[in-house]
Amino acid sequence: MSLQDLPLRLWRVRARLARFAGVSVIGVLLTQILLLILKGGLDWSGVEANVVATAASSIPVFMLNRRWVWKKRGDHSFGKEMVPFWGYTLAGLLVSTALVAVADDVWGTTLAVSLANLSGWGVLWIGKFVLLERVLFRDTDTDAAQTESASA
Repeated sequence: MSLQDLPLRLWRVRARLARFAGVSVIGVLLTQILLLILKGGLDWSGVEANVVATAASSIPVFMLNRRWVWKKRGDHSFGKEMVPFWGYTLAGLLVSTALVAVADDVWGTTLAVSLANLSGWGVLWIGKFVLLERVLFRDTDTDAAQTESASA
């Protein structure tokens, strides 16, 4: 796929992108609520709160992405779905935790920790969609049909 094809590809996947955005909002809300409780209410460190909040929210995010966004049913593929998803989640956790550690050290407020968490995940959001769309939950039947019609 060339860079010129990107707008057409995005138009085709707009419904999935909208559902993905909805799941992202759910994930952000879960994470932020947990950060508020753990950092703001229980006075955990920003890093501890971020690790627990991210880990806890990533489970429903994976399930919602798989079933609602990409309409996948049946068994989970460990190598094709779970390893890449959790690898990307770990990368996001590392980025957001690094930003959270700095924010917690410099400002020490729940708001700063929340904004650092949001910033880390925001940077990775588009990349995550592309990974899920093109690698994890790719519809090989649709891809084959598009390739066949393009070459005809």
